[in-house]
Amino acid sequence: MNDWINRKSQKIPKPQVAGSHILVTSNQAYIPSYLTQNSQQSNAEEKQIYQHLLHLVQVKSPSEMIERCRVLFIEGADYPEPEILLILDKITASKTAIHEFKFFLNRCCHILINRWQMQPQFHYAIPELIKLFELSPTRSRTTSFRYRNIRRLRELIQMFIVSEQYLILRRFIQVMTKTTEENIDHESQPLITLIRRYPYLYEHCLISDDATFEHQWQVKQIQAQVQKQFEIDLSKYVTYQVRRTQIIKKVSADEADRILRPVKNPTLLSDRQLHATLQHFIGKVEGNYTYPELAQKFLHSSQNVNCFRDFKDDLYEYLISSITGGSGKRQLQQKLSTQFKKTLPQADHQKPDEFLIMRTCNQLLNFLIVESHLSIQHLNFLDLITNQGTIVTTELLLKIVLICRKAKPHLEKRLAILFHNYESANTSDIKWLVQILEQINIAMVLYFGNIDISYFKEIS
Repeated sequence: MNDWINRKSQKIPKPQVAGSHILVTSNQAYIPSYLTQNSQQSNAEEKQIYQHLLHLVQVKSPSEMIERCRVLFIEGADYPEPEILLILDKITASKTAIHEFKFFLNRCCHILINRWQMQPQFHYAIPELIKLFELSPTRSRTTSFRYRNIRRLRELIQMFIVSEQYLILRRFIQVMTKTTEENIDHESQPLITLIRRYPYLYEHCLISDDATFEHQWQVKQIQAQVQKQFEIDLSKYVTYQVRRTQIIKKVSADEADRILRPVKNPTLLSDRQLHATLQHFIGKVEGNYTYPELAQKFLHSSQNVNCFRDFKDDLYEYLISSITGGSGKRQLQQKLSTQFKKTLPQADHQKPDEFLIMRTCNQLLNFLIVESHLSIQHLNFLDLITNQGTIVTTELLLKIVLICRKAKPHLEKRLAILFHNYESANTSDIKWLVQILEQINIAMVLYFGNIDISYFKEIS
């Protein structure tokens, strides 16, 4: 456990050279990895556009680059270098353009984004670039020679802005845009505006299958920074609450507020909800064990089971001990029992191993959160929250990943699928989801981060 925490706390090194991937400081030339490889996805015409943009982004200001992109990709006419426009025509006329253009345009965006990302004074240009593709062209007429090419370009741009690649870019805007929290009414915003708050979703919300090495590295850097800042803010808040409680024992609450500088609640939970969440996840539970101790106790006892079927029976008991209530508990018990019977029955007589345990936990997370990314069936999740509340639901998910840490990425993926499904919804309509995302964020830093706020027990 300590070794894992030590590795977790190590700062992600900034790579300079990794095979054919080249990352450099902001004062040097930046070469995207897909220009240094013989990628089948990049034909000669595409590489010419990439090289053109790569050169320009090093010598032009962000505003000049955005205007260049507007003329090239939105207007499709009167570009300063006509030969580049002709190359773009070849790309859009390709038989594979309907499938490949979104990847091409995504890489074009990342050539600029990767450069600007290394220079904080240029961060403002990233959302401007991404929003550019939603603009309509200003030209209403053009020559018959260009009309067909421009119409084809506009069709492909429209396909791009409904693609997964563009959706990920839109999420990236929200992560890159640091707004003043005090001036935001979170209840009047779509869920997508909260993505920055949940670093455990970044890998599945901000990285596409065709993402470059550089973009993946950037996302991991931002993820580490955001998580570290949340840990700091949560520690400061808890320290403030503990000190305030201690002072109130000696003086009045008003006097305590004059002595201490208030520290803002770093979550979207109310102070009461945050207190209840921390109280639930810090310290001893279920027979005076912590959650990690409960997980270790279960894993130790599972080493002695005779077969996988017995392991599933023990896992059922381990999980159901968190559940309370009458009909809601009985309903969940029945569903879980049925789920375990359906889980890898062909292996019932085998000795459970790491692979079997991981598959079981992954299937459990599918069952409890969302079955499929296609149909987004999550009735079990809604029932669980309705009958048990968000804290117990978070606890149930936590108990699964504590006995199988390799299932943690799968938990994050299931939650990301749920986030995708609701990201356009107004947060006031899905308060239950915001609440559990916040509580899972707290559980993640408490059990997988580098934070120790066990002293919160002093006011629990």
